[in-house]
Amino acid sequence: MNKKILIVEDEFVVANALRLTLMQAGYTVTGIASSAKAADEQLQKQRPDFVLLDIQLEGGRSGIDLARKLNQDNIAFIYLSANSSQQVLEEAKATDPYGFLVKPFREKDLLVTLDIASYRQKNAMESKLQQEVLLHKHLADISNETSDVKQKLLKIAQAIRVFIPFDLIVSGSSPTDDAQFTDSGYLRVGFDEYQYIGEKELITIAGLSSNNLSSILKESYLLNDSSCDEGISNDDTAFTPLQKVWRNCFKITSSLSISLVTSNGSIVNYCFHSRERNLYTSKHEAVLRQFKSCLTEITNKMMLSGNPSPALKASIADAGPGKEPDRQEFRGIIGKHPLLLAALDFATQVAPYNTSVLLLGESGTGKEKVAHAIHALSSRKNGPFIELNCGAIPAALIESELFGHEKGSFTGATEKRKGRFEQAEGGTVFLDEIGELPLDMQVKLLRVLQQKEINYVGSNMPKKVDVRIVAATNRNLEKEVAEGNFRLDLYYRLNVFPITLPPLRERKSDIVALITFFARNFCNSFNKEFKGISASMIDAMLSYHWPGNIRELENVIERSVILSSGNSELQLMQHLNSATAEHSQKANIETLEDVKQVQRETEKNYIISVLKKTEGRIRGSSGAAELLNLKPTTLESKIAKLGVRKEDYSGSAGN
Repeated sequence: MNKKILIVEDEFVVANALRLTLMQAGYTVTGIASSAKAADEQLQKQRPDFVLLDIQLEGGRSGIDLARKLNQDNIAFIYLSANSSQQVLEEAKATDPYGFLVKPFREKDLLVTLDIASYRQKNAMESKLQQEVLLHKHLADISNETSDVKQKLLKIAQAIRVFIPFDLIVSGSSPTDDAQFTDSGYLRVGFDEYQYIGEKELITIAGLSSNNLSSILKESYLLNDSSCDEGISNDDTAFTPLQKVWRNCFKITSSLSISLVTSNGSIVNYCFHSRERNLYTSKHEAVLRQFKSCLTEITNKMMLSGNPSPALKASIADAGPGKEPDRQEFRGIIGKHPLLLAALDFATQVAPYNTSVLLLGESGTGKEKVAHAIHALSSRKNGPFIELNCGAIPAALIESELFGHEKGSFTGATEKRKGRFEQAEGGTVFLDEIGELPLDMQVKLLRVLQQKEINYVGSNMPKKVDVRIVAATNRNLEKEVAEGNFRLDLYYRLNVFPITLPPLRERKSDIVALITFFARNFCNSFNKEFKGISASMIDAMLSYHWPGNIRELENVIERSVILSSGNSELQLMQHLNSATAEHSQKANIETLEDVKQVQRETEKNYIISVLKKTEGRIRGSSGAAELLNLKPTTLESKIAKLGVRKEDYSGSAGN
C-alpha cells in the first residue's frame, strides 16, 4: 500500500486516533496540521498522496480554502466534517473532493473511503493521460492540415471544448496600428454548431458604427497590447475596450486566456469566454499551459495560411441556429442550452474509456438517451446495449435478472438463463434508477465492479464478464448514503464520472425546439398536417415549470396533436397542471386501433369539458365551436359521431 497521508485536523485527539488507525492499516502519515498555514508548511516538506482535511480549522483559512490550493497542486483530499450547514457542504462539494466523511465515523468507513479514493485517483490519472494523448494528436493533425485561419480556429474550438468549456472563443493578434481589427471568434450555438464572428458580424451584433469601432480600436491600441492578462478573469478590469465589447455583447461573466509568441514575433491571444459565473479553475489553466506549444505551432501555420477559401465562406454562411447536431449519436437529443451542451461534452469526453458513468437528474430529463450516446461513442459500440430498470423488477427476481440463474435454482427456474450482465458481454449495461437497488444487491453489484465477475443464482462458480456500467438515478444518492439506503463504497465506485442533466425549467430556451420536434413527429405518426404552433400554446408552455420534464412535454404534445383538427396551428388542449395526472390514466397503446380508441375517448372528453364551460352553446361568440377553433357544423358532426349526449354536459356549468 505505502500511501502517504497528511492529516489536517484541529482536534488533537481525533487527529491522533486517525494517525494510529492509518498506521495500523499500512499507510504512512507524513504529519498532522491543525491549521491551513501549518498544512502549507507540511506540504512544502513532503508531498502526500492524500490529505484528510477537516473543514473547520484554526486560523483565518478554512479547510475549503486549503482544498482550493490542493486542487491547484493536484493533490487528492478527503473532507472530515461534523455539523456543517448546507451552504458549507455545497462549497465543499464544488472543490471536487475524493471523499467525504461525517464525524463521528467508524474505522471501517475511513479505510473504505481511502480505498475508493485510491481507485478514483488511479482511474482519473489513467483517463487524464489517455485524454491528453488524444488531444495532442488531434491538435497535431490540425496543425498539419492545409486549411485556412478560420477553419483551423474552428477545429481548435471543437477539439478543446471537452477540456475547456466555452460559449465563445476569440483569437486576435497585437495590432500594428490603431485601426487594425485582428479578432475573430466562434460563438457556440449548438452541440457541434458554431457561428463565425468577425469584424462585420461584431459590428452588426453589437450595434456599432465604423466610427465607434475605430475609436475603440484606437483606445485598445494605446494600451500597447490587444491581449488581456493571461489566466482567469471574472470581471472587465483586465480587458481592453475591444475585449469588453466582446464580453458585453455576448453577456460573458467568466474568461480564460493565454498569450502566445509566434515565430515572427507577433503576440496572439486566445480567450475562452463563458456566460456561467466563476466557471474556470486552475485545472483549466493547467490544460492551456500543457498544450501551449501545440497551440503555438498551429498558430504559426495559421499566420501563413492566408484568407479563407470560398468554400469555407459558404459553409460559415450556411452554419447557423436551428440545425440539429452533426453527431449522429446525439440526433435524438434536442436543445442548445449551455447546461445541456456541457453535459453532452462530458459524455463525449468519457465515452472512449471503460470508466463507470453515473447519470444524475430528475425523471424525464433524457438520461437514457445520453446513456445510448455514450455507448454509441465508445469502442463498445458494436457490442450490445442492455438496459435494466432497477425499480421495475421485484426484489426477489432482480438478482436473476442481473446475473442469471441455474436450472432448478428456485421455483419456476425450468432452464438455465443468462442475466443482463452476461447478455451485455463486450458492450454496456445501463442500470436505470440505481438508487432503488436493494442493499443486498448493492453488495453483489460492487463485486462486479471490483472483480469483473458474476455468480449465477444457484451456482458458486464465478464467471468473468467484460462490460461497462452506465448507471442513472433521479435520487440524491448522497442523501441516500447518509440515511443508510445506499452503500458509500458503491456510490464512489459508480461516481467516478458523474454527469448531471438539467431539468427542463432550467433550459427553457430549448422548449420551442422540443415542441416543434415532437409535434412534427406526432403529426407524421397520426397522418396529420403540421401547420405550426400557436403563440398562446408557446406562451403557456414557456411559463409552466415542467415537473415531469421532457417526458411530460412529449405527453402534452401527443395529446394536443391527437385532438387537433390538422387544419390550423397546434393549440394546447389541456390545463398543464393536470397534464401528468391525466396522461397517467391513459390506456396502454400497443396497436393502431388502440391509438384510434384513445383519440376518440380523449376527443370526446375534451369536447364535453368545453360544452360544460359554454353551458351547451355551440355557435356564436365564446361558443364551443369558437373555443375549439372549429366550424359549428364540424363540431356538431363530431358530437354526433362520438356519441356525446346532452346529459353529458348539461346542468354542470354555473351550478
